[in-house]
Amino acid sequence: MAAARAMVGVPFRLHGRSRESGVDCVGLVMLALEAAGQGRALCVAPARYSIRGGHVSLFHQGLTRAGLRPVECGRAGDVVLVRVGVGQFHLMIATSDELVPDGGHIHAHAGLGRVVEMPGESPWPVLERWRLNGSASRADRHPEDGEP
Repeated sequence: MAAARAMVGVPFRLHGRSRESGVDCVGLVMLALEAAGQGRALCVAPARYSIRGGHVSLFHQGLTRAGLRPVECGRAGDVVLVRVGVGQFHLMIATSDELVPDGGHIHAHAGLGRVVEMPGESPWPVLERWRLNGSASRADRHPEDGEP
């Protein structure tokens, strides 16, 4: 999450993948993952996509290939997949646990033209929460994960 927070203020750029030239929501998440030691994150990010007309399966594929898995209960540092509109999805990084009322998110805001940290709950419906493999607590594990 520290890497994402350090990106606050970076310009928004669709398909952007660097602090210098700007990032979109995918670029923000991939750079944060790389800073967390997931060195292959940028390699598996899709190269081209549109803001609208996407399908949630593209996010599932990319997040899984980047070393994340879906979890039920959110916590700080999770990648949050939201639906902004019909066929329009967005990624954010949670800044607090799901049950904290004053929680917040860091995300690349196209309208404001930069990465921002916003307080409070997501203004959009949350579809899923994703976390790096190996960083889940016992309560977050899925049955197929087996015992630690």
